[in-house]
Amino acid sequence: MGRLVHDQAKKYGDREVLIYKDFGGKEWKSYSWNQFSQKVKTVSNALLNLGVKVQENVGVFSQNSIQYLFCDFGAWGIRAVTIPFYATSSEQQIQFMVNDGKVRFLFVGEQEQYDKARRVLATCKTLERIIIFDRGVRIAEQDANAMYFDDFLKLGENLPRQTEVDALTEKASMDDIANILYTSGTTGDSKGVILTCGQYHAAMVANDKCVPVGENDRVLNFLPFTHIFEKGWKILCLTEGATLIVNTYPLEVQQSMKETHPTCMSSVPRFWEKVYMGVVEKIETAGAPKRKLFQYALSVGKKHNIDYLSKGKRPPLALHLEYEMLNKTVFSLVRKELGLENAHFFPTAGATVNPKVEEFVHSIGINMVVGYGLTESLATVSCNHLGKPFTVGGVGIPIEGIDIRISEEGEVLLKGPTITIGYYNRDDLTKAAFTDDGYFKTGDSGYLKGGELFLKERIKDLYKTSNGKYIAPQMIESKLLVDKYIDQIAIIADQRKFVSALIIPVYPLLEEYAREHHIPYDSHEQLCADPKINEMMKERIDTLQQQLAHYEQIKRFTLLPHHFSMERGELTNTLKIKRRVLNENYKKEIDAMYAE
Repeated sequence: MGRLVHDQAKKYGDREVLIYKDFGGKEWKSYSWNQFSQKVKTVSNALLNLGVKVQENVGVFSQNSIQYLFCDFGAWGIRAVTIPFYATSSEQQIQFMVNDGKVRFLFVGEQEQYDKARRVLATCKTLERIIIFDRGVRIAEQDANAMYFDDFLKLGENLPRQTEVDALTEKASMDDIANILYTSGTTGDSKGVILTCGQYHAAMVANDKCVPVGENDRVLNFLPFTHIFEKGWKILCLTEGATLIVNTYPLEVQQSMKETHPTCMSSVPRFWEKVYMGVVEKIETAGAPKRKLFQYALSVGKKHNIDYLSKGKRPPLALHLEYEMLNKTVFSLVRKELGLENAHFFPTAGATVNPKVEEFVHSIGINMVVGYGLTESLATVSCNHLGKPFTVGGVGIPIEGIDIRISEEGEVLLKGPTITIGYYNRDDLTKAAFTDDGYFKTGDSGYLKGGELFLKERIKDLYKTSNGKYIAPQMIESKLLVDKYIDQIAIIADQRKFVSALIIPVYPLLEEYAREHHIPYDSHEQLCADPKINEMMKERIDTLQQQLAHYEQIKRFTLLPHHFSMERGELTNTLKIKRRVLNENYKKEIDAMYAE
């Protein structure tokens, strides 16, 4: 880990490796491998001069940035451990992680992160220094504990302790801890997942054999570097010599795609759901000839890419020629609009992928590579292989070295060199997370068929209605999230007579609908309560849930006038719903749906 950037610099020299914008900047800039290596060495030297010890925990609380990368690799160069915090973490979460990890030095990104870190300083006994990436941050008066990253780098200028750095790198062991990643979790407190250098090495070797990212790829980073999916993917890309495009602000990702034309990008299904909804919306508002042409093109794309290629079958020549023509004239325009003219492949994981969305993405000629993984497995457990048969709705073939076993209860169990050794400072949780013969309990229900892994639902997330029927809320939610009017949804069913839902609508579209249909409103509250709006939403929901069993279908729903939020504890940092909290926070609304 500590040598990766420097070994690649010897190979690639002045070749471009990092494309980025400064915090709040508009202009794309770049770093070469040599510059990257030099900066990482400077950070390693500066950390030694601060007094960072072998296997000491260093915190990084920031959005994606090049400084984030310098810190990760600089720390690994002296065998230190980095603990990444999500840029949206609350003060309570930061306080817990700093204290649990006994963090002395915390790197922060922008004003929001600095302000939060400063406010918890008094309650974090070990915290000595806050080091700020963004020079535009205003440091509070009398704050002697803060310094800018530029000034921190001066501590390592001219590499005064490079001999020590080299000696520490040489002594690095596969047993060294590289990261402690605190999972926000949909239930209970955060727990620190220990990730070792050996796990990373095993993950890189296994992924190299099935993930075809290479030195000609331009990889846009969209998910936070704190997320194990992006962190593991980022390191794999650097290992393979690819160029990283560092996207700092998630809301700007679609603009970044258009400006930088990436060939690859890891993402969560929600990203592709929004792409799907955006394209469908454009087609719905297009003239009849364009609409018919696109719908016909989609049917050809599905037949070619799903009915034949995904099943390992060769398309008939006439179908192939027709697809190639439509690919060049219709689908290429869609990809160009997205900034994906040179699309290679796009790893997707983190939640259930709606089969309709998966089929759509493949049909327009974009290789979505669906996979499955956890923080505890250092990301990839299984994934589809580019150019090989795959099943829509599956999560791919297990990577080399992973042993998957399905328990009698249907739980997916894992063993292999990429699996965590346990949770930091929590022997009790570690013991509970493994079977007696050493398999990690994922908490996911699934099965193996034809060598592919298929997931059902989080075991703890299965709801049982008062009628004794089991409901899979995530499956129902994924079916409804493709509707253009639905932004967020939470299924309610546990110990209830029937299924209901809390729905956050896409307010601008709802407002537009109200204007077009002369529905008066003064607020989101009034809009969400309007009978005509609710009737329209009911019709759309009923259409989408036709394929569900009667007992799985939503009988009642409530439109909420504000989003679920992390501030109210309703979402994790990875935007997963905390169902227990929603049940508490919206008890009044939920009870009203079940009132006789």
